[in-house]
Amino acid sequence: MGVPISQMWTVASYVIGQRLKGRKRYPLVLMLEPLFRCNLACAGCGKIQYPAHILKMDLTPEQCFHAVEECGAPMVSIPGGEPLLHPQIKEIVEGLVARKKYIYLCTNALLLEKKIDLFKPSKYLTFSVHLDGQEEHHDFSVCREGTFKTAMAGIKEALKRGFRVTTNTTLFDGADPVSVREFFDEMMALGVEGMMLSPGYSYEKAPDQQHFLPRAKTKKLFSTILSNRSKKWRFNQSPLFLEFLMGRRDYACTPWGMPTYNIYGWQKPCYLLQDGYVDTFQELLATTDWKNYGTESGNAKCANCMVHSGYEASAVNDTFGSLAGFFRTVRATLFGGAYSNSEALEALKEPAVPLHKKLVAVTVSAKNAQTHSEHVGV
Repeated sequence: MGVPISQMWTVASYVIGQRLKGRKRYPLVLMLEPLFRCNLACAGCGKIQYPAHILKMDLTPEQCFHAVEECGAPMVSIPGGEPLLHPQIKEIVEGLVARKKYIYLCTNALLLEKKIDLFKPSKYLTFSVHLDGQEEHHDFSVCREGTFKTAMAGIKEALKRGFRVTTNTTLFDGADPVSVREFFDEMMALGVEGMMLSPGYSYEKAPDQQHFLPRAKTKKLFSTILSNRSKKWRFNQSPLFLEFLMGRRDYACTPWGMPTYNIYGWQKPCYLLQDGYVDTFQELLATTDWKNYGTESGNAKCANCMVHSGYEASAVNDTFGSLAGFFRTVRATLFGGAYSNSEALEALKEPAVPLHKKLVAVTVSAKNAQTHSEHVGV
């Protein structure tokens, strides 16, 4: 299992609370971009293609905290650019930890060893290190030799000091499934907490527009990689989202599930598309024409997207939206597969208990297990 019980408890409680309040649109993860500049120039990324005066701009810690409080999501992802280049990243992280937000600081780890003294290990802080596969493939993907070795040194130092560390891997057309599976084995042997996966998305500003995966190729690639997976592999993602990538599930996009805040404000509609900005999160929810986004909308920009920022929340909603969805998640978590229709129907024959009460019972049990573990020093 790639996520601590305390974090699962927080997220489950939050989602159940939103559903009990009857809210149809609520954020799961805030994508907080405090800057766009980076110390790499990856061909598949469009972030550093902004003009120089934009790349010099930073969000202040106060702006970050206001966005986090306004949004209310239990988790905060800090991408960029490269967040470790931000002159006040220490203050930003400390402020979010104090607010008990689960933070994924997304980094290429080139500066991790140098900057690690700025941070203290916490269950609320995870370094999510961008690694696109084994050494040769990763260095080619980020357009610089030696980056894999530097990142690995940073990961080892962070693990040595007791930090939570995950990897974040983006796959493009031409990825070798055998090499990717070997990379998973290497990361598990290294001792990272879990791994995140996503197909590359075609940023309009990205220099390389030739290697983004269309949907059919995405499903084929991820099915090849994730079928008959090793029991040692731990993924820091919804198991139903992984099944979606494999083509086993079909979800509508949830673009408001991971809203983005950056130097321009709240980005419409999502992390991947820039169709304008607004000043407040409520304005984002109220003024965005959500029906114009997602594969089902017919929007050409969304046609091939299967990225976690749009579909991870959809998978989470599936988990908590019905008893069958909950059992699908349990089955996928335990066995790496989905409940068949007949198994789901059998599960639904149990005595009628409201879904939220079943989920509360499960999460309370998990919370009790967490409390016991902390009491005995596990």
